[in-house]
Amino acid sequence: MARDLDAALDFYGATMGWTFRTGSLGEEFRVALADGVPVAGIGALAPSLQVAVAWTPYFAVEDADVTAARIRERGATVAVGPVALHTGRGALAADRDGAVFGIWQGPLLSNWESWRDRAPTWTRLHTRNAFDAAIFYGEVLDWACDRPGCCDVQYEHEEVVLRHAGHIVARLTSGAVEAAPDPSLRPHWHTHFAVEDPHGHAEKALAYGATVLADGISATGTWVRLKDPDGATFTLSDTAR
Repeated sequence: MARDLDAALDFYGATMGWTFRTGSLGEEFRVALADGVPVAGIGALAPSLQVAVAWTPYFAVEDADVTAARIRERGATVAVGPVALHTGRGALAADRDGAVFGIWQGPLLSNWESWRDRAPTWTRLHTRNAFDAAIFYGEVLDWACDRPGCCDVQYEHEEVVLRHAGHIVARLTSGAVEAAPDPSLRPHWHTHFAVEDPHGHAEKALAYGATVLADGISATGTWVRLKDPDGATFTLSDTAR
């Protein structure tokens, strides 16, 4: 969600090489395409909403009302919704440690399966206790169930790793601090976009007003963490890993 939709489209178009089209959610929302495949959505924040500009992961659910009830029953918060939005129903929530995420019931993109199978994006939860968080999200979102389409959950190298059809779609990492003055150290979901050359894309981002927050090499490959001109943070990760 961006404060200036046009500026956000210009920035991510130049940085990521994305093209954009309108979707079923109206003129204030754009679907981002990488080589013709949907990878993300960018929407305009209403001026009256005093919320941070951010990338937020949305998890597909069978029934938004049932999922919202599960969230509340487990001591977490449903901030908005569920509300009907054209082709489906969505809600915005925060887990028990304050990490914000969304849920979505119904179709959103006509070729969702191609996006899912290519897995150009994954998300990491920075939280106090990854094991406890995995139990919460597993119960709320039906992770590790025995129905088609569900995800496999494993504990690997002190992280909880979520896979779908062999692709890593999420990692849960312990160590965030609820009371940290820096928002990046508090529990939060953080989006990673897979690219061939993270530093090359970062140079383009810098030319359009972004800030490099950190970079390095890890088990998932080369990465660069950026803040866009509107304040949203994201990471570019090496597709080779």
